[in-house]
Amino acid sequence: MITDPETKEKLAELTVSGRIIREAPVCIGVFMDTEVSYHREKDLQSIGACIQNMLLAAHCMGLGSVWLGEILKNKDKVEEILQTPPNYDFMALVAVGYPAKEGRSTRRPLEEVIYRWI
Repeated sequence: MITDPETKEKLAELTVSGRIIREAPVCIGVFMDTEVSYHREKDLQSIGACIQNMLLAAHCMGLGSVWLGEILKNKDKVEEILQTPPNYDFMALVAVGYPAKEGRSTRRPLEEVIYRWI
């Protein structure tokens, strides 16, 4: 859990989503421990499911949250800033706080994103 303003500022400088990191009271770094991983693809799917559950839980609590992935382009710098052990592989950053405003995003119709509609 990342709440330190200096640390958040360093992370914010690594992504186009910096404003979100600066304004969120809490950011959560998500990592895969490569020492206990036994099947990378399965573990990546599990991490994605875990993040989705975190987002849903935050929503149920009346919080806003966002899964920040663009910061992955600087994963080595993130791991350095957070001083993570060498076996921790940075996967995502989740920002959590109270939403500034109510809103909904627009989604493409299902027919446009499904490979084969039967």
